[in-house]
Amino acid sequence: MVNKNKEWQATLLDPTALGKFLSPEPGWEQQILTPLHPWFQINPIEVFRPYLKFPLAPHRKTVYDFLFLTAGSTTRNKGIDNYTLGPNSFFFLPAYQILTSEAMSEDVRGYYCHFDPEIFNKKFIQSDLFNEFNFLKYNGHPVVTISDEAVPKVEYLLNRLVEEYRTGRKESLDLIRSYLLTLFYELRRFSQHADVSSNDSAAQLTQRYKEALPQQVYTFQKVSDFAKYLNVSPNYLNRCVQRTMGKSAHDLLNETMLLESKALLKQSALSISEIAYKVGKKDPSDFSRFFKAQTGMTPKEYRE
Repeated sequence: MVNKNKEWQATLLDPTALGKFLSPEPGWEQQILTPLHPWFQINPIEVFRPYLKFPLAPHRKTVYDFLFLTAGSTTRNKGIDNYTLGPNSFFFLPAYQILTSEAMSEDVRGYYCHFDPEIFNKKFIQSDLFNEFNFLKYNGHPVVTISDEAVPKVEYLLNRLVEEYRTGRKESLDLIRSYLLTLFYELRRFSQHADVSSNDSAAQLTQRYKEALPQQVYTFQKVSDFAKYLNVSPNYLNRCVQRTMGKSAHDLLNETMLLESKALLKQSALSISEIAYKVGKKDPSDFSRFFKAQTGMTPKEYRE
């Protein structure tokens, strides 16, 4: 698991706040919530899809979540990386990572699940459990696409999780843990380990830079700062990123700063001046120019 950055606390949503953030319209709670909701939730996507308005604003939460699609499609961003999902695909998002969801088709079918990682810190389960599953890692590859043959087994496990969640009984968490673990082990055989080739130093350094960006963006606001942190020269870092991503190290830094700014504007009560300072724009007017150049809106317009 990733260490919590104390600066993120202003943009962390717990399960109760998450529901209100994603769907302020009344009426959906009765259909999807049980007393287990603070620790675990699973429901068919089609139950709450009508209450969601896309695109969803960038947000960061205290729980892990995943989607599994059986029909339709959706587009999600894990940090600054974009993914489009179709049937037979899972998308995993670890706690504390920023999510943006651009779109979800009206005909979508499948399951949405979130769980507090603390439900695994009990009994026979080892503390480094999540290191076994690449898709649960903060910087792991989030998409797992399974075969047609695997779908019945996976749907059986998901439906058992739905049944246990709907009991609303806290003692059901024991079975829920077991079914989740079984699901993760089933998916591990399909998981992509996006390991960079050991002889591709440019790709390796780019990956390290991308991993450092969201975790250090409140500490470093210049490419040269990140280069020093990674023990390379700024020019070398930029060449490697340009070769691997087709964009500059500065472009990736701007994308990360913009994402953090959007999350702070939507999820915190911080003033625009305070947000500007947090992301390294000490002059609020400079921050406003940066934000408008990237989005076409001022920070105030985006917040409203």
